Amino acid sequence: MSNHAVQAKSYSNKQLRQYTLKMMKKHHLRGSIEIVKNGHAQRISLGYGYYSKRLKNGNTKLLYPVGSLQKMVTAAIITQLIYQKKFNQNTKISRWYPNLKHANQITVGQLMTHTSGINVIGTESNHGVNFSENGAINWTIAQANARENTGRSKFNYNNANYVLLAGIISKVTGKSYAANVKQRVIRPLKLKQTYIYQQIPRSKTDAISYLYSGGKNYSASAYANRNVVSQLPGAGNLFSTANDYYKIQSGMQNGKILTKKQFHYLGHLSSKVNTYSGGFYLKKNQTLKVAYGNFGDTHFVNWMQLTTDNQNGIVMFLNQTYGSKNHIRAIGYNILKHIKANTFIKG
Repeated sequence: MSNHAVQAKSYSNKQLRQYTLKMMKKHHLRGSIEIVKNGHAQRISLGYGYYSKRLKNGNTKLLYPVGSLQKMVTAAIITQLIYQKKFNQNTKISRWYPNLKHANQITVGQLMTHTSGINVIGTESNHGVNFSENGAINWTIAQANARENTGRSKFNYNNANYVLLAGIISKVTGKSYAANVKQRVIRPLKLKQTYIYQQIPRSKTDAISYLYSGGKNYSASAYANRNVVSQLPGAGNLFSTANDYYKIQSGMQNGKILTKKQFHYLGHLSSKVNTYSGGFYLKKNQTLKVAYGNFGDTHFVNWMQLTTDNQNGIVMFLNQTYGSKNHIRAIGYNILKHIKANTFIKG
C-alpha cells in the first residue's frame, strides 16, 4: 500500500476541510461542497455566489439551480405515488397524454429511465416565454410530436421525460408539481433553502455563475434565465444548496421521502438498460449513487457521488468553474479519495 493511500485513509474532518479548500483554490473553483465522512457532513464554501453584491457562497440568502439533480426528486415522488397504488411503472402514459405521439407504447418507467424514445431539442434554450407548469408540459408535448421517436428501450437522455413525469404528478394528485415538492420533500425534511424557482421568497436570491478566465475570477457572469427555468418543471426548476441536497439524499432512505425498500425500487426499474434509473446512476456494484448536473448557458455545475447508505461522499454545487466536465470530476475524485480510499470512482 502506498504512503498516499495510508494518508488518504487517515484524513480527519479538519484535514478534509483544508484539503478541499486547497483544491478549490488551486483549480479556481468557487461554490459549496458538502463533504460526508463516516456519516459526518460538513460544508466547505469558497468565494462569492453573487460577486457584485459581495454575497459569499454559503450565505443563507443564496440558492443554486439544482439542474439535473432534480430528476431524482421527481422520480422519488413518482415512486411514492406508485407505492400508493395510483399506477405502476408499466402504466402507459397515454392515460394522461392521449395526444402525445406513441404515448400508448410508452410507460412511466421508460420516462424514468430515459428509454421512452422522446427526443425534444432545445429544452435548455430560451424560447422567449415564461411558461406556467401546464404551459411547459403542453410545449413539451408539441415539441415531442414534431420530432421522430429515437426508439423505445434505448437510452436517450432528455429533459422532456421528466417534464412529463412532473405533469403526471400534477394530474394524479390534483395539485401542481410545485405543491407536491413542498408537501412531499421540503416540509418533511424541514428544508430552509430549497424552493421551486417561482416560489423563491424576496429574502433569498439565486446565485450568479462565473468562469475563471484570463487569470481572473468572476468573469463571464451568467444566471439561470427565468424562461428556461419555466420550461423545466421536474427537470430543472428546483433551487437549493449542497447542504439541503444532502438532506434530500438522506431522506431517500430514512422514510421521510422514501424507505430503503422504495429507494431500491427506484434504482432498479425494469426498463433500465444501463446503470441509470430514477434520476441517478448506480455504480461500482451498486455501492455508489452518482449524478451530474448543469444549467444551460450558465457555468453552474452540480455533482453528487455518495455511497448508497449516504455515509461517505460529496455533493458539489459550484458557481464558478474552470476546465472541462471531466477536469471538475477529477478534482472531486481527488477529494473523494481523501474521504475514504478505494471506495469511489472517477466518473
